[in-house]
Amino acid sequence: MNYFVTGATGFIGKHLIERLLARPDAQVQVLVRASSEDKFSALQERYGDASDRLHMVAGDITTPGLVSAADLKKLKGKVDHVFHLAAVYDMNMSDEQGDRINNEGTRNTVAFANSLGGGVVLHHVSSVAVAGGDFNGRFTEDMFDEGQPVKHPYFRTKFQSEKIVREEAKVPFRVYRPGAVVGHSKTGEMDKIDGPYYFFKTIQKLSHRIPKWLPLLGIEGGKVPIAPVDYIADALDAIAHKDGLNGQTFHLVQSNSPSVGDLIQSILKAAHGPRFAKKYELPTMPNAMRKLGGQMGGALPNSVKKQIAKAIGAPISVLGYVTNRAVFDDKNARAALKGTGIKCPEFREYAKHLWSYWEQFLDIHYEPSPELVAKVAGKVILVTGASSGIGFTTAKNLAIAGAKVILVARTEQNLLETQAIIAKAGGESYVYPCDLIDMKAIDEMAAKVLRDFGHVDILINNAGRSIRRAVMESFDRFHDFERTMELNYYGAVRLIMALLPTMTERKQGQIINISSIGVLANAARFSAYVASKAALDAFTRCLSAEVKGSNIRTTAIYMPLVRTPMIAPTKIYSYIPTWSPDDAADTVIKAIVDEPKSIATPLGTAAALSYAVWPKLNDYILSKGFQLFPSSTAAKGSKDKDRKSDKPTLEQVVFANVFKGEHW
Repeated sequence: MNYFVTGATGFIGKHLIERLLARPDAQVQVLVRASSEDKFSALQERYGDASDRLHMVAGDITTPGLVSAADLKKLKGKVDHVFHLAAVYDMNMSDEQGDRINNEGTRNTVAFANSLGGGVVLHHVSSVAVAGGDFNGRFTEDMFDEGQPVKHPYFRTKFQSEKIVREEAKVPFRVYRPGAVVGHSKTGEMDKIDGPYYFFKTIQKLSHRIPKWLPLLGIEGGKVPIAPVDYIADALDAIAHKDGLNGQTFHLVQSNSPSVGDLIQSILKAAHGPRFAKKYELPTMPNAMRKLGGQMGGALPNSVKKQIAKAIGAPISVLGYVTNRAVFDDKNARAALKGTGIKCPEFREYAKHLWSYWEQFLDIHYEPSPELVAKVAGKVILVTGASSGIGFTTAKNLAIAGAKVILVARTEQNLLETQAIIAKAGGESYVYPCDLIDMKAIDEMAAKVLRDFGHVDILINNAGRSIRRAVMESFDRFHDFERTMELNYYGAVRLIMALLPTMTERKQGQIINISSIGVLANAARFSAYVASKAALDAFTRCLSAEVKGSNIRTTAIYMPLVRTPMIAPTKIYSYIPTWSPDDAADTVIKAIVDEPKSIATPLGTAAALSYAVWPKLNDYILSKGFQLFPSSTAAKGSKDKDRKSDKPTLEQVVFANVFKGEHW
């Protein structure tokens, strides 16, 4: 089977190509612009051994004929399916851009398919946008021109391009209308911030600042036609190869589309944020008022629109999701997919994967201060535990600020992913995998770093292991104390001693140790963890006096509870206020810019003071917390992950909020 694909390097295209190449006899011709040849190379790399059946055809959909006469001659009568995916999707697109790419590009592709001869079938990927932004009611797959307004450039050109296919195609065709396409339902993979993703940053801020137990009032809003990219690709591949479907249209959406409120609730849950106690339906505006509002919005200067968009964190046009009144029927698609096992999953089932991928790979925007840039530009900074949590965010932000960041963690693949994210953000980083409980491995890694860079300007000892288990539950677990000391103390000290000689020789350097608020507060249940961090703290205080004359600064950061993978096993932490990795990274950056001896939260300082002045009062408060917050089911050795003891009571919630950031 021979295929010709436009838009193959796009998000849907990459996944469709994967399905086509899974067919043993498939030969896939890909239309590639001269400026996108590097993307084709990435496609070849993505598909490995199957890439020898992937062929580049030079051309451009905006050029009449698409390809050269010579290439057209080679392709005539030898193509079974043409998939037209190439289009511009940008809610801020201009009319000219839409007409040139979406309309003329489709017209040229249709003419190309017409000229191929043979038994070619044209598969046109349209959009539910053909219904416009103001359609009210059920929009079926058999509907097209219903007199709906399609004034926005994207809606208009998707409608017009589908019309071109219907009127000008002389070969059999099928039309596919995806809804809002989001990331892979299993991996969360996504290539850009778009559609619902515009709201993720606001939701992240809510989840960090509003306790999970606090009920919120939300909106119901309109239905959001949505589908993950893997379903879109699976459906395209399956329907395209099924007989008897020419001339039909298929809506590729979740059958029971979520409302805006449902969608936001699912994302809030994925972000460990609060939940809606009740959702209210927005009042439906009369058509006359909607029209007037649209006219007033259209009259706003672009500068004002940009300011509004910046304030809400999304293009103004995206707010159309909130009041969307169309419901898209997918009866044809479900009938065509019957017996294939392909079904669009519900958003709530995979929202957590989208959130995780976004937070790790797409939430990369950072604007460093001039002070930070001046401080770290060109400097060599080594960050341990750089593949996730505090280390990941710190490394990314420092790289964006112009530092040469050395990424250190145990798993190379995770570090390579971090490096790719940093590169995407415009930063410079280097991968040095190392198991930081292996003293010999630390020495070898440090020696290699010094050979490659000559020195390290700033060392950030961030890698750590936390264990939440009472001493009375640890009589047969002495290894807990050994494990925490190996990583949190011995590993950190070994690395300091490996890098310190060059710092001393250069009379320049800074050592930043991520300690814990527990060291100041003497947190119960954290004896193994706190002891290891306190040991590093004591070592560094002694060291600080010795290296002061060599212009080497040390900083201890007594970090409060931060929402990272390290605390994930303790389910109760999902319900109590914590710092975000962004908050923690900002604190590390403050340590670099200001070079203080230590940084602590007001609560941490108060805890240290109370222990010094009123130790019995300190013990009383900590004892109350110890009694109030039970050991996790995991700490007790239970495999029951849904125990009520892992869910907070009102008393626990109040206590946790009064002592925000403490480890309980």
